[in-house]
Amino acid sequence: MQINAAGQVELRLKAPWRDGTTHLVMSPLEFMQRVAALVSRPRLHLIRFHGVLAPNAKLRSLVVPQGPPEQVGPATEADSVAECEVETVQVRPHRISWALLLKRVFDIDMQHCPNCGGGELKIIAAILERPVIEKILTHLGLDPQPPPMGRAREVGQD
Repeated sequence: MQINAAGQVELRLKAPWRDGTTHLVMSPLEFMQRVAALVSRPRLHLIRFHGVLAPNAKLRSLVVPQGPPEQVGPATEADSVAECEVETVQVRPHRISWALLLKRVFDIDMQHCPNCGGGELKIIAAILERPVIEKILTHLGLDPQPPPMGRAREVGQD
């Protein structure tokens, strides 16, 4: 990787592509956008476990230690209460609301008003029946039919 005389980033490929391309030339901003796209989101697991260490393996409980580490000193009543609280917190599954998932994936904020930005929105209904959705969209003057499905790319089409 180097910067050429025009101030663009030249990236030399390890091996030439099928079409003979050996270098990619892009602006510094475009290069930073491509590098930023490679950085994983926070709290995203990049390691996959297989075999006994897999999440649903039958023998996992025999290999992976369960619960907090054991204490060496004498346990007090306060310690046992705190230990019970930790166990109840760990047992509860962690779920993300669908509104937060929409924000994370599509950058759509379903919790705050898009007009003023400060007011909190409350979901009053989720409409799943197609005839009802079509009736509402027709009433709003929108096309009730979904866009047509695009064709899949053929082999060799990039």
